[in-house]
Amino acid sequence: MNRRDMLGAGALLGTVMMAAAQPAVAAPAKPKTSGNWVTLPSGHRLFMRDWGEGTPVVFLAGWTLTSESWAYQMAPLAAAGHRCIAYDRRGQGRSDDPGAGYDYDTLADDLAAVLDALNVKGATVVAHSMSGGEVVRYLSRHGGKGRIAKVIFLATTLPCLTQKADNPTGVPAPFFDQLRGQFATDFPAWIEGNADPFVVPATSPLMRTWIKSIMLSATLQSAIELNRAMTAADFRAELAKLSIPVLFIHGDKDASAPLPISAGPASKLVRGAKLSVYEGAPHGLFVTHVARLNADIAAFARG
Repeated sequence: MNRRDMLGAGALLGTVMMAAAQPAVAAPAKPKTSGNWVTLPSGHRLFMRDWGEGTPVVFLAGWTLTSESWAYQMAPLAAAGHRCIAYDRRGQGRSDDPGAGYDYDTLADDLAAVLDALNVKGATVVAHSMSGGEVVRYLSRHGGKGRIAKVIFLATTLPCLTQKADNPTGVPAPFFDQLRGQFATDFPAWIEGNADPFVVPATSPLMRTWIKSIMLSATLQSAIELNRAMTAADFRAELAKLSIPVLFIHGDKDASAPLPISAGPASKLVRGAKLSVYEGAPHGLFVTHVARLNADIAAFARG
């Protein structure tokens, strides 16, 4: 070996040794399940329920609500041959409180982690209130991956709540600022003062107390920041790109997300979407119109 070859070999050996000395780059952590928990890539855990076997139906709770709120849908549908899945959003219910991540991109990534960890395929998603934005953003951001086949938007806050030049029927932004000020002052009092329109007069006092207790399980930070994300969001462009079967179910007595500024215009943006209006139904129609809603979910999931 001549001197030039020796120098070349030495340089090559040095390069190999330097590469070997570099620490290996760890692959991104994958979500995983253990019991009733899904561990996110960040290490934080989401509490989830996975009942029954069969065609999957994934339930996404509304603002400050948790998987517990779906009890009257999950129990009968699981018994009827569906795999029913629901989880508590970060900072709410039994899930970890990371103190951040209350934007729709992160919430959509949390949904992706749950679906991946549980290997859900071909699911019908039932998204109540603000969670409609989570599934829309998931489909925009993750492309479905065959995990979501259909969506029911229940009492949705889509497409855009805040008033803008091109959205004159929306609510002026200062109203939402004032609302969040009330949360920050006395959130339990706000919940108590707004409980009646959420249900119907025939709703029992115990059922009302149960719903309020679920809402109070949310951290104050999550309640405020999720409201901020929900009211600022504009999903009109993303809704127009949806290409899977979509059903909107909404009550004509919904005081939280009135039909003319929510499901009415939202359903017109999605190609082929259907709108079913429940007469006399409020925002909490998952406890006030149980039998009808469960039948509609089952029929849509089968169809």
